[in-house]
Amino acid sequence: MDKKKRTRFIIIILILLTLTFISTILSGGGAEEEPINEVMQDAVLHSYGKVSLFGLIPVNPALISAYTVTGIIFVFALIVRIFVIPRFSEIPGRFQLVLEQAVGIFDNLATSNSPHRHKFLGAYVFTAGVYIFIGTLFELLGVIVPTISGGSITLPAPLADINGAISMGVLSYCVILSGGIAGNGFKGVLNTLKDLSLPISMSFRLFGALLSGALVTELVYYYNTTSYVIPIFVAVMFTILHALIQAYVLTMLTALFYGEVSEPSSDE
Repeated sequence: MDKKKRTRFIIIILILLTLTFISTILSGGGAEEEPINEVMQDAVLHSYGKVSLFGLIPVNPALISAYTVTGIIFVFALIVRIFVIPRFSEIPGRFQLVLEQAVGIFDNLATSNSPHRHKFLGAYVFTAGVYIFIGTLFELLGVIVPTISGGSITLPAPLADINGAISMGVLSYCVILSGGIAGNGFKGVLNTLKDLSLPISMSFRLFGALLSGALVTELVYYYNTTSYVIPIFVAVMFTILHALIQAYVLTMLTALFYGEVSEPSSDE
């Protein structure tokens, strides 16, 4: 039985690779229509790939990605809260077990780093981790939208835009600051302000890691000789790794600094 499943899996993979190869050939392979430096620059700055926000103003495509990912998470959470959680039982099913494990990972992260004040921290690191993970995987969907210049563009990960990365870094820093205020008042504020470079480092760590995967994929696809099948494996590999690593790194740093600034000072 296992041998049949293995054979079926290999056949499916071969069919997908064949279809991908054929579709790539029919679409003309790699572009090479503009200099590589312009391709890389546009992937970072989106100078020519602006999209319209509800027909009102031109925005970076990552903003549309951010709204889409936020909507997906919100609707999914609402459905789970209304229809799934009330049916949870003492003997968990598969979905309940996965959900409890995910919540438990971030709750343990918050508890171990801030045992004195961790309820809000656990909720935040769970939300931030889920957003980073799903937002990074979102680019694998390959959603194509029209640009204001008449072309089309694939929506990137929300945090592959420097503005989205800075927003996440600053928000995490504000959460750390709130922990300092709640735990130690004015002294907690001073302790947090000592690490003023923290939001910058968090922002650029997110931006650099996620953007590197996008640039490598763009570079591989640009040349005809490497634009067949290879970009699929490169994109999937970089995306999954960055989704896991960056979700863990940012939540770990947030929990660690939150625990430091919110720890009650001992009276000597």
